[in-house]
Amino acid sequence: MDFFRQFKIWVLFTCLLFECGFGFYLPGSYPHKYVVGDPLSVKVNSLTSIETEMPFSYYSLPFCKPPEGVKDSAENLGELLMGDRIENSPYRFKMYTNETQIFLCKTDPLSADDFKILEKRINEMYQVNLILDNLPAIRYTTKEGFFLRWTGYPVGIKVRDLYYMFNHLKFTVLIHKYEDTNVARVMGTGDAAEVIPTEDRTSSVPGYMVVGFEVVPCSVLHNIDSVKNLKMYDKYPSAINCDPTRVEMAIKEGQPMVFSYEVSFVESDIKWPSRWDAYLKMEGAKVHWFSILNSLMVITFLAGIVLVIFLRTVRRDLTRYEEIDKEAQAQMNEELSGWKLVVADVFRAPSHPALLCIMVGDGVQILGMAVVTILFAALGFMSPASRGTLITGMLFFYMILGIAAGYAAVRLWRTIGCGDSKGWVSVSWQVACFFPGIAFLILTTLNFLLWGSHSTGAIPFSLFVILLLLWFCISVPLTLVGGYLGAKAPHIEYPVRTNQIPREIPAQKYPSWLLVLGAGTLPFGTLFIELFFIMSSIWMGRVYYVFGFLFIVLILLVVVCAEVSLVLTYMHLCVEDWKWWWKSFFASGSVAIYIFLYSINYLVFDLKSLSGPVSATLYLGYSFFMVFAIMLATGTVGFLSSFWFVHYLFSSVKLD
Repeated sequence: MDFFRQFKIWVLFTCLLFECGFGFYLPGSYPHKYVVGDPLSVKVNSLTSIETEMPFSYYSLPFCKPPEGVKDSAENLGELLMGDRIENSPYRFKMYTNETQIFLCKTDPLSADDFKILEKRINEMYQVNLILDNLPAIRYTTKEGFFLRWTGYPVGIKVRDLYYMFNHLKFTVLIHKYEDTNVARVMGTGDAAEVIPTEDRTSSVPGYMVVGFEVVPCSVLHNIDSVKNLKMYDKYPSAINCDPTRVEMAIKEGQPMVFSYEVSFVESDIKWPSRWDAYLKMEGAKVHWFSILNSLMVITFLAGIVLVIFLRTVRRDLTRYEEIDKEAQAQMNEELSGWKLVVADVFRAPSHPALLCIMVGDGVQILGMAVVTILFAALGFMSPASRGTLITGMLFFYMILGIAAGYAAVRLWRTIGCGDSKGWVSVSWQVACFFPGIAFLILTTLNFLLWGSHSTGAIPFSLFVILLLLWFCISVPLTLVGGYLGAKAPHIEYPVRTNQIPREIPAQKYPSWLLVLGAGTLPFGTLFIELFFIMSSIWMGRVYYVFGFLFIVLILLVVVCAEVSLVLTYMHLCVEDWKWWWKSFFASGSVAIYIFLYSINYLVFDLKSLSGPVSATLYLGYSFFMVFAIMLATGTVGFLSSFWFVHYLFSSVKLD
């Protein structure tokens, strides 16, 4: 009965996770009510391109600037790390007020430098990203009969060796009547209606919510002389024909550019909680869902078979070994082979024990951060509507879990040292500095490349100082606290004694490391489909939102890593190879090699338009940083599961 009860709980939990994959309502985020005539301000984000992966400031190009000057909007840590620079723009609307032929500005004559940088940005296919009420501007196009969605619009286009600028924007703002959903109407109880005052709809001013933001860019040739006396937001003297299929405004050195726009408001049936659906409708969504489900079923079935065979084999070996009496055992000692013969060496300290403890501690921290962050994202706390919250949450959880890293590393250190806690402070310090130090080195190197390119993706010096303060003022002390707790906790006692003289390992038919490297293929099979969507989200600018499925894939990855490491450890012990410590770590950690190879494959075949050695270096640098973190997390899972298995196996056998 207990088994069925637990089974039902797990089924309900799994269903909940599947439902999380569909929910994007962010707790604490509410619609903004605009009355007719209320001002609406459009913001601009960094210019982006999938060809270079280097964002640049919007005002690095000769665009019109707002009359009050350029001001940065409120940004969080995650936005800055992702290269987002959200600033105000000169585009101004009034709620439910259609406007046409709005003159924005006439720029100064293009200098040689401005002309060259415009040509370069157009050649590199840079996109302008606008934001209204936290919604990115979306553009619809048709290509070969397919209906395509894009966020943002291109800076310009090259046609027959001439460069044309999109200098007129046609905005369409989708609005929906404001619906006041207070607690009384949500709960539908009479008591609540008496306690909570409800708004009188007859006397209230009707309001609207922004539920969509579309843009159509046009290249229009304006008459320079007719705008000499116009001020910003004045009406252009003649009609403007916005035809996206024609280009007219060719940029030339020494000539100014004229910018204009128009805006229309359209009432829509889209409700406020569903306004992000247009951005989340990725092409090939059905393939995405069915591929993930197919992968989950195949890997679960395969892992179940491996687990059943493995448990039956071990149980049979244990039964046969324990049924032998002492005299027969003494007589057959020389004939015995396999894991029974390494009983006096299986817990011999590995080479470089401190490094193993450090990597396991950092792996616990990274794995815990991934589980907690993805779980919170699946529950809707880190929706795509909240820019930067995912990165900010990852940093926060990583710092807090420094306690777990210090505890795991120091306790393993004491276990390997048979209870000796000497050197635990040094181990804790190294845990706190090992992975963050490597990450800091990689990010600093890549940052110099971004600084040299004047990209907004470069981390500002002030943010570097903040990250260092967070590292040494929060993460390091918490790791030391965890190390102190690990030093005070009882170490894990070995069930068998270790001989002073190590046993010679017989010559193997095949190199053991070859088997270890090949073991990473099974964990890679659990995530390679999901990996494509994650890579597309990072490098192609697509929105990733199926965190419920990602959480299930993560749990499945942990289970498969544990099983693969168990099987490999058992196979090594069966051939009298007692050096299982590092091999169990890299048996599951080797999945990082295949992820890095997949990253190179993605660079060659999916990002084939990536231009320049700087962009390729940035891609490979960030990919290496990602796979290094994955190696620590998956390797830790494999090592801890193998350690538990070896300890359980040798504590279950009757030994003299």
